[in-house]
Amino acid sequence: MILTKNLAFRLLTLLLTTTVLVSCNKTRDYKDSSRATGWKLNSKEGGPQKNSKYQEQETGPGLIFVEGGTFTMGRVQDDPMHDWNNAPNQQHVQSFYMDETEVTNFMYLQYVDWTKQVFPPSQEEYRTIYDGVLPDTLVWRNRLGYNEVMTNNYLRHPAYAEYPVVGVSWIQAVEFSNWRTDRVNELILEEEGITARNARYEAKAGETFSTETYLNAPTQTYGGNDSITRGGKRSESIAKRSKDSTNLFIQRKDGLLMPDYRLPTEAEWEYAALGLVSLRNYNAYRGRKKYPWDGQYTRSGKRKSRGDQLANFKQGDGDYGGIAGWSDDGADITAEIKSYEPNDFGLYDMAGNVAEWVADVYRPIVDDEFNDFNYYRGNVYTKNAIDKDGRVKVVTADSIVYDTLSNGKIVARDLPGEILQVPVDENETYLRTQFSTSDNRDYRDGDKRSTRYYQSFGEDEDEPLSEGKRMYNSPIQKVTADSASTELDRSYDKSRSRTTLVNNEVRVYKGGSWRDRDYWLDPAQRRYFPQDMATDYIGFRCAMSRVGSKAKQAKTARN
Repeated sequence: MILTKNLAFRLLTLLLTTTVLVSCNKTRDYKDSSRATGWKLNSKEGGPQKNSKYQEQETGPGLIFVEGGTFTMGRVQDDPMHDWNNAPNQQHVQSFYMDETEVTNFMYLQYVDWTKQVFPPSQEEYRTIYDGVLPDTLVWRNRLGYNEVMTNNYLRHPAYAEYPVVGVSWIQAVEFSNWRTDRVNELILEEEGITARNARYEAKAGETFSTETYLNAPTQTYGGNDSITRGGKRSESIAKRSKDSTNLFIQRKDGLLMPDYRLPTEAEWEYAALGLVSLRNYNAYRGRKKYPWDGQYTRSGKRKSRGDQLANFKQGDGDYGGIAGWSDDGADITAEIKSYEPNDFGLYDMAGNVAEWVADVYRPIVDDEFNDFNYYRGNVYTKNAIDKDGRVKVVTADSIVYDTLSNGKIVARDLPGEILQVPVDENETYLRTQFSTSDNRDYRDGDKRSTRYYQSFGEDEDEPLSEGKRMYNSPIQKVTADSASTELDRSYDKSRSRTTLVNNEVRVYKGGSWRDRDYWLDPAQRRYFPQDMATDYIGFRCAMSRVGSKAKQAKTARN
């Protein structure tokens, strides 16, 4: 009888303990209450609402998920060119997304045609905007070569629609990325019923959609108009409100809009090109992987494809494709995208076909002593311009600012509908240890201003450095527009003391091209070119940052 009572008591104690533990677990998962205050979430009493429906970032159109990690950036093999600009150093990059292929002629033509529709070149005030986005088709011309068929057809002929776009400067590639961001997010809002259906087709100059404008000043989106005109009649509201209980416009906390499309950093591009995701090989990890594919050769060693070329590149003097037939690489100039096998990340043509712009300003040395995480040289920090009433300044058709590039081309700094950007000032930099100026392109560059205790004593730190104060003695070309006419005054640098072409306006390009020998197919190789000039062998692809977890499998694309 005593044993029975003891057993019953123990069972009752165990039951009560289990109940308490379960109760504690239920109250401590904080799914419905605040971990800070214990208040119920998603209610007026709880303050900011928590988006419990958000899962993870979707994969944007055209992108492939690249899981981040550590790798040896640079080249550990001998340097027969004696450039000494890619010394090996260990870097870590966060997870990100990258275009599966290079940006094609057809993709870029969508940008060109959109610009032509929204900013008609027939109107004098918009002609410069349209001219600024056009690729330079004259890059195909050669003094001793007949390439007029490419000059006249490569960009627009349907035979080349799925070929990588060339003749695009670094600046144009950046502007395309910005345009792509806005068009993707504009479609997301329309499909979610947030904005009016087909509003993107009805927008006019000064009424275009900008992601940052929508997030910072939603009532000024589409030029501040709340309706559109179809067939002479006013239609539904463009700037609908969200359907949730807050009755607010979509914000970052909703997790609906995509981060920016952009050019990949050099570290991201090199990491993605190596494709180390499926390798657990010490030599590959330590920088001894020579190409985006496995092995030390440019021809396939597989039984079914043995001897086939693995990339489109120049095989020798006067040999751009090999002998017609079995040994041919299938292309004499660029090749159609996806003509060769992808690397282990699923990325195509990370070697050969066209070299590709990356975001970084070129310097001979990657400063891994200062930073070895998400390395990038080229930060120019800006902020939204605020008017006297405390509202952001949105660029209008009457307030466009144009820049004259060193080659004489005129481009719009910001398009109508976008928020005007200005350099950060002392309000953002005072007593900060991470940065002290807006323009950081030449930080730790060897120049006086990059030293730790440098003081400007009234000098404007955002102005270009004058001769004698610059680290690199590069030519200074000046092009100014004559206010009395449309003629440009071109002033050439005739100094005989110049020793380099490196300055803050040259950018890195990677990957080798159809014009390059296999030496340049190594992802570690790096070269530079002026950011406002273009060639017939440099293209680009876009990237996008990953927000949230590092390794979760990304969702499938919306389209």
